[in-house]
Amino acid sequence: MENIKYKDKFEKFIQNSRFKKLTKKDREFLEKFAYSYKLSYQELRTLIDIAVDFGMWREKGLWELVSLEDKPKNPKVEKKKIIDKIKKRWEELKYSPMKFDNFKFYKPRKISLNSVEKKELGFGSCPVASIRTRCCNLLTLDAVESCGFDCSYCSIQSFYNEDKIVFDKNFKENLQKIKLDPNEIYHIGTGQSSDSLMWGNREGILDALFEFARKNENVILELKSKSDNISYFLENDVPRNIICTWSLNPQTVIDHEEHLTASLENRLKAAKKLHDKGVLVGFHFHPMIYYEGWQEGYKDICDRLLRDFDPKNVVMVSIGTLTFIKSVIKKIRDRDFYSKILQIPMVDADGKLSYPKDIKVEMFKYLYDSLSLWHGKVYFYMCMENHSLWKEVFGFEYPTNESFEMDMKLNYRKKIIER
Repeated sequence: MENIKYKDKFEKFIQNSRFKKLTKKDREFLEKFAYSYKLSYQELRTLIDIAVDFGMWREKGLWELVSLEDKPKNPKVEKKKIIDKIKKRWEELKYSPMKFDNFKFYKPRKISLNSVEKKELGFGSCPVASIRTRCCNLLTLDAVESCGFDCSYCSIQSFYNEDKIVFDKNFKENLQKIKLDPNEIYHIGTGQSSDSLMWGNREGILDALFEFARKNENVILELKSKSDNISYFLENDVPRNIICTWSLNPQTVIDHEEHLTASLENRLKAAKKLHDKGVLVGFHFHPMIYYEGWQEGYKDICDRLLRDFDPKNVVMVSIGTLTFIKSVIKKIRDRDFYSKILQIPMVDADGKLSYPKDIKVEMFKYLYDSLSLWHGKVYFYMCMENHSLWKEVFGFEYPTNESFEMDMKLNYRKKIIER
């Protein structure tokens, strides 16, 4: 009778959960565990999420970690021991560097391209800006909504229907409606709602942006990308106040977590071609990822940058790492792919979840030191990180977001004027 009542509870527990995503053996294990030890809703929910994580990380399933007694003598005590053992393994993995060997599995998602007539642009403050972190007060311009790339960690999936790419047929007209103060310097980025380069000049996006930059010399227009689609830039005169920046990661990270994007080699070749043409470029090491061999991976990229790029034509290098909001974590767990991206400690980071401070300092300082030849020649900053990290990594810190914003703009403008 007791088990019949619990069966009803169990069925309710697993409704709207990820139970069906689990392997057959993990489902059987959890069902037996739940019935024999009377798991609570919260315990079952936690174990389901852990099992999903183990599956995405290609680790042993719950059924392989512990064995269950058919009739436990002391269910309450034994239950705690079993859950603690599973959680301990979960935490061990999260605090260890990711291993990407023999790991890749990815199902390309189906996307649809849609052109609509919008009445106004998405234009405003950076959607992830926070007074709790040191932020540059970037303004964001939604030239396209949603992205055709499929990076496992991307926050765009929490803002849009990620399978539907939306272009604005009225983009040029709407862009011209933006009211700017001619006495103020604006730093505007287009790489927050979609990749800035991957779509080329579809719907006249780049035509409109180039015209906007030429008409508004007080605007610093940053196009951020993981693409190598630069044909439009090679075929046209690029306004001097347009900056093209690339997100960089070691190729093993790109292979496993930055799906459909250009290879590291192709990103660097694209950046080099524009650099050689005289276009100002920059590089985002964001997110840096703590994986087995990360030092060598990032050092190789830094050595390549120092070898191939003149710091006179490099505006900036930004540094940051994985920072999650809960809605993005939920969406990642709902995906059907292998990914290590949630295999991090997930400590509180100013209201979000990220690596602990000691790992951040280790990674950021290593990268900053690897580019020491550019110190004083290229503007370095941290993106969406607590102000306390600046002193430990860079040796200085800004007292406010406004002072950070002002110094960034002054450094960028100096490079633009010198072009």
